Amino acid sequence: MEQEDADLDSLVRKRVRALRVAQGWSLEELATRARLSQSTLSRIENGQRRLALDQLVTLARALDTSLDQLVETASDDVVSSPVIDAVHRMKRWSVRSDPGVTVVRQRFTEPPPDNPARLRAHPGREWLVVLSGTAILLLGNRRYRVETDQAAEFPTMLPHAVGAEGGPCEILGIFDRDARRGHQREG
Repeated sequence: MEQEDADLDSLVRKRVRALRVAQGWSLEELATRARLSQSTLSRIENGQRRLALDQLVTLARALDTSLDQLVETASDDVVSSPVIDAVHRMKRWSVRSDPGVTVVRQRFTEPPPDNPARLRAHPGREWLVVLSGTAILLLGNRRYRVETDQAAEFPTMLPHAVGAEGGPCEILGIFDRDARRGHQREG
């Protein structure tokens, strides 16, 4: 077995055990849920039995996770640097991106546009959490003040824009797949 395969094998075994322990389950409980013998599960966890795909699928289901998450390897993209978005006058830090959701940390220094024609609408749904400062969310013809530790959730088919009030603000923006695409087309 190549080193990379051995590392993945070890990671999956540790993950199965960690997930079982996190649930507070004994070997017997997980074995019952996965329809495996307790000795088979024990040998899987401690590396004395070869990992079989059908058993991994069953274990993932019993642990309430997906096979993808069970065998996912660590990414080399642990640290990221900000990207300057001069058009929108903000810094963006990509925190996590997967096929379904994108999380972006943004810093706003300017208020949202005062021209309603500059509000954007696109399919999707967005969430934002204000990390510091005060954000202004324009949503349709309504104006919301979102302060530190507050959050907002809205459908992006409503014309919207975000900006700062009274100084810089930082937000954590969460975009579903459609909202992310809408922002990529605009950028």
